[in-house]
Amino acid sequence: MMLVESGNSLLGEAITSVKADIDSLFDALLPVPDDTSARLVEAMRYAAIGGGKRVRPLLVCSTASLFGVSRDAALRAGAAIEAIHVYSLIHDDLPCMDNDDLRHGKPTLHKAYNEATAVLAGDALHALAFEILSDGNTSEDPFTRSELIATLGKASGMHGMAGGQMMDMIADEEGVNYDLHTITRLQQLKTGALLAASVEMGAILGKVAPQGRMHLRAYARDIGLAFQIADDLLDVEGDIAKAGKALRKDNEQGKQTFVTLMGADKAREQARALVDQAVLRLASYGAEADVLRELARYIVERDR
Repeated sequence: MMLVESGNSLLGEAITSVKADIDSLFDALLPVPDDTSARLVEAMRYAAIGGGKRVRPLLVCSTASLFGVSRDAALRAGAAIEAIHVYSLIHDDLPCMDNDDLRHGKPTLHKAYNEATAVLAGDALHALAFEILSDGNTSEDPFTRSELIATLGKASGMHGMAGGQMMDMIADEEGVNYDLHTITRLQQLKTGALLAASVEMGAILGKVAPQGRMHLRAYARDIGLAFQIADDLLDVEGDIAKAGKALRKDNEQGKQTFVTLMGADKAREQARALVDQAVLRLASYGAEADVLRELARYIVERDR
């Protein structure tokens, strides 16, 4: 993992590059106005710039590159999905949700500013995502833009991330104990939907027909579940200093996770099996898909 973090590998270089490019794009998209709305944009910048693994933009860019899509177009789509991801983290951290104090090693947005500003910053980032996708600079083809918007809308709404979050909240509020099948469904929505959309959007930019994306969807589904299992393991075994966020909360809250239902060893084994399966989904590609292969392996080996 030190190779990835220091950038001395194919994946490390890709992560370093996409982090810098996404930060630069958000910087350009979020100029601070000279009026009293400035605090909103400053809060958006605080949350969106300089933090996170940028896994979702990397998935968009790496998938799009398989089909000769321009880096600029892929980065814009990646920034859109990252804006949705960042908004979800802002809202998840609020006192009415997970009530967290730390995100990416710094105070959560509502701690750095206040709750009302955090709500508005999340709302504005949600809107920014679709503003980016509807812009002709993302794609000159209106049908491509429309499909990108529809894909991200579904992945982030009631049939995706928000729906999964509600399932998670109901379990917390009402003490519902989910079985493994239901936990899998919950995480496919809450975490997996945006990861799947990232891969899908890269293929959409490449004008790949829906039937031609099946193997990529399967890859995304596999890594989405592996990602969540790895998160559950990190919550139990991770180093808080490296994670940059609160850990051990799932166990303290009595939450059902892959680890509580399967045990740590079996959960780790399942995550690795999912990654092996994801890599096999890319068998029809050569070296051009190596970043996607390395990213799948990184998901279960990461320490944050």
